[in-house]
Amino acid sequence: MDHLGIQEFMVLGYCIGGPFIWNLLRRAPGRVVAGVLAQPSGFRPEMPDLFYDTNIGRWAPGLCARRPEITMDAASAFLNAMYRTDPDFVFTVTRDFVGNCQTPVLILPDDVPPHPYEVAMESARLAPNAEVSLYPWKESKEQIAEAVAHVRRFLHAHAPAAAVQRV
Repeated sequence: MDHLGIQEFMVLGYCIGGPFIWNLLRRAPGRVVAGVLAQPSGFRPEMPDLFYDTNIGRWAPGLCARRPEITMDAASAFLNAMYRTDPDFVFTVTRDFVGNCQTPVLILPDDVPPHPYEVAMESARLAPNAEVSLYPWKESKEQIAEAVAHVRRFLHAHAPAAAVQRV
């Protein structure tokens, strides 16, 4: 965003994008004016190695094949730091951070192993300016349309002033 000259912006992310958005909110608190976390990833104590095992078996080999300077050992170290060093909640920030984060967030929960409903809803309960979209939201075309409409309303309501002037 610096390169583009954009000071304030909104973010939308699916899956691992949820934890990345929380981290971005922590690292750029005045710049991200709103975030949409769709199907956010989260830690499941009953499946503690889910993300490490999935990524070391599927993502890392392809990455190393495309980028020979990255070794499987380096990929393993990255995944260990990401998913095993402090495995809790949303991986990138603490519950305390979420509970004090004033940035508006919209959460579209899911409930499959990598996207635990419980973590999405805990985030929504903790974050002071959180909204939750309907659940389930992917079961029918009508539900998807309703969720998309909610995302649009949310983003429009929280758009930076400069963006609203251009619309």
